[in-house]
Amino acid sequence: MEIAALLTSAGINISICIVLLSLYSVLRKQPANYCVYFGRRLVCGGARRYDPFWYERFVPSPSWLVKAWETSEDELLAAAGLDAVVFLRMVLFSIRIFFITAVVCIAFVLPVNYYGQPRVHKEIHLESSEVFTIENLKEGSKWLWVHCLALYIITSAACLLLYFEYRTIAKMRLGHITGSAPKPSQFTVLIRAIPWHPEQSYSDTLSKYFTNYYSSSYLSHQMVYHNGIIQRLLHDAERMCLSLKHVSPEISCRPSLTPCNFCGGPTATNSFHILSNDGDSVKGMELGELTVTTTEQERPAAFVFFKTRYDALVVSEVLQSTNPMLWVSDLAPEPHDVYWRNLNIPYRQLWIRRIATLVGAVAFMFVFLIPVTFIQGLTQLEQLSHAFPFLRGILKKKFINQVITGYLPSVILILFFYAVPPLMMYFSALEGCISRSIRKNSACIKILYFTIWNVFFVNILSGSVIRQLNVFSSVRDIPAQLARAVPTQAGFFTTYCFTSGWASLACEIMQPMALIWNLVAKAISKNKDDSYETLRFPYHTEIPRLLLFGLLGFTNSVIAPLILPFLLIYFFLAYLIYKNQILNVYITKYESGGKYWPVFHNTTIFSLILTQIIALGFFGLKLSTVASGFTIPLILLTLLFSEYCRHRFSPIFHKHPAQVLIDMDRADEMAGKMEELHKKLHSVYSQIPLHLQKSSSNGESSAPFANQELPDPEKLKPEEGDAIAKELWGFQGNESGQEHDTKSCPSASSPEHLTPKMIELHKRN
Repeated sequence: MEIAALLTSAGINISICIVLLSLYSVLRKQPANYCVYFGRRLVCGGARRYDPFWYERFVPSPSWLVKAWETSEDELLAAAGLDAVVFLRMVLFSIRIFFITAVVCIAFVLPVNYYGQPRVHKEIHLESSEVFTIENLKEGSKWLWVHCLALYIITSAACLLLYFEYRTIAKMRLGHITGSAPKPSQFTVLIRAIPWHPEQSYSDTLSKYFTNYYSSSYLSHQMVYHNGIIQRLLHDAERMCLSLKHVSPEISCRPSLTPCNFCGGPTATNSFHILSNDGDSVKGMELGELTVTTTEQERPAAFVFFKTRYDALVVSEVLQSTNPMLWVSDLAPEPHDVYWRNLNIPYRQLWIRRIATLVGAVAFMFVFLIPVTFIQGLTQLEQLSHAFPFLRGILKKKFINQVITGYLPSVILILFFYAVPPLMMYFSALEGCISRSIRKNSACIKILYFTIWNVFFVNILSGSVIRQLNVFSSVRDIPAQLARAVPTQAGFFTTYCFTSGWASLACEIMQPMALIWNLVAKAISKNKDDSYETLRFPYHTEIPRLLLFGLLGFTNSVIAPLILPFLLIYFFLAYLIYKNQILNVYITKYESGGKYWPVFHNTTIFSLILTQIIALGFFGLKLSTVASGFTIPLILLTLLFSEYCRHRFSPIFHKHPAQVLIDMDRADEMAGKMEELHKKLHSVYSQIPLHLQKSSSNGESSAPFANQELPDPEKLKPEEGDAIAKELWGFQGNESGQEHDTKSCPSASSPEHLTPKMIELHKRN
């Protein structure tokens, strides 16, 4: 690929980013868009009203960048939880390591590559990208020791940073377990595959078992019921009762030019009478009064509650029966994290489901070879013109040539990739995950494997499908084959960084789908109620993207270092944009407690080893035995470092330390909190809850952001004040933390003011 095509792609994507970021800085100031760009802060009720001069709302400004940069890690932890902090530490790690890599490779490796052979160089924009790769070095070059030394520096810096990050995040995870409020999941064990006895129900069988074997620690249990059509109808009826119950009687249809949304008539008079607050019958119902809890509805699964955290830990770790397929025990997820649908799946089906989803994911991975092979044809114009002779006249135009080779392939690949996350999330749900966080983690790993295979390996080994399947005829040829293939795709990887990196970040901050839906709801549906939906951060798509760019950066560092400055820009933008989105848009309802970090660590180690193998292949092709001899010990040292981290830190992310839980139990017993905790256990794992539970984000309310400002309708320009103020009023938080008036926005901490959409939000996921 020519540098001119590379610059064309960079120019297009830079223009897109500038336009979208400028548009965002204007749209975020408009009162009608607050529910799109400040969803988390509005739900938490932690914003006070303030509006700049009216003309400033239509002028782009970088104030949001400054606020994102100034927010500390402690404030982020209080606002969004541990997973958000871990994710941003991944981005920070990438910035640090690739800053070191860029300095070393741009200063030393790139000049050696460029002047590797005596030749007459053209102007930079007319050069081929291969001139800047290691391919430009002649065989037996004495300058290959520069690449070997750079490889040692990069690996040493990466391992050192990984060690300190792993140690810090492990401490943060332990602090997350001990420092947070008592969690019901720490006292609860999920029991599945309860054996069936015709003489008694599942509940009686379970009660008899735990009374017999765990009489000193067993407290009570909550059965899981069949989530059939009756339960869904009851769920909808209960939600409708709550919707009518919690509408304030002071809200009425006032005179307006807009017809009523319900009856279509004028709204000059009250159209409906709200249910009276007397007789709190709906709110006072118990779950047993609403559902018919017969033995036919019970499922062979239950939440079993124990007196102490240590008792629950012991039960979850030991084998309960001589048949491992019966009485299967696991620590229960948090109530908001439970994936109720999968608890109805018989445990004996899970191994079949996992094999089926694995086969389906692998099959889809190979089917995806078809679009990837077609996309790679666009980067090779000679083959494209031979295959399609009628395109020869168009391809002779210089600008069209540059757009097709430098911009179009990466755009088409990204469009095909939009189908991947929903499908992988569906596969993860089919596996039978018991919690939403486990499902998202599983989808993250599947998308990661899929992305690395199709974006990296399939692209560098592109050609015919037969060649892609038979390219590795011998294990000894793997380093040499990779070494020959990587430099040829360096230009494509750079353009992919522009399109999937820079442009995707600009689309992320714009939230185009939410913005369009908000406009449709307000303009077409004439929906003027102050309700809005909040989103969960898509860790399962963003972490694989981050790791893919890390892989591209490491593998191209000593081979084709021209990509490194562009990757560094991407990581820096990602830090600011993701931080802004986490603080303002996404709400934390459940989290994994930092379990994404081992995925990041292991993939980074894989990227380092792959880089060393590719470099080893190049040193062999260039007949440099000294560089090859020094690379082999580096691979072994990297593997030893990975093994040490696996034994030292990884268990903390998969198991709970008994020492910590026993200390927590003793502290609660001394403080007299145990009885109060035991009373709350049975109600929190209610399958069809009648009382709206507070979101997990409520306990992590954004206190550090209580003084952040949103525009104040009272200070708008006079001629616009009345119209916009009415629209704004429902989206503002209360600075003093007092209860909102009847038109204030629904707060996560005041369920009695929730609108039907917010009730549905609390019920969902």
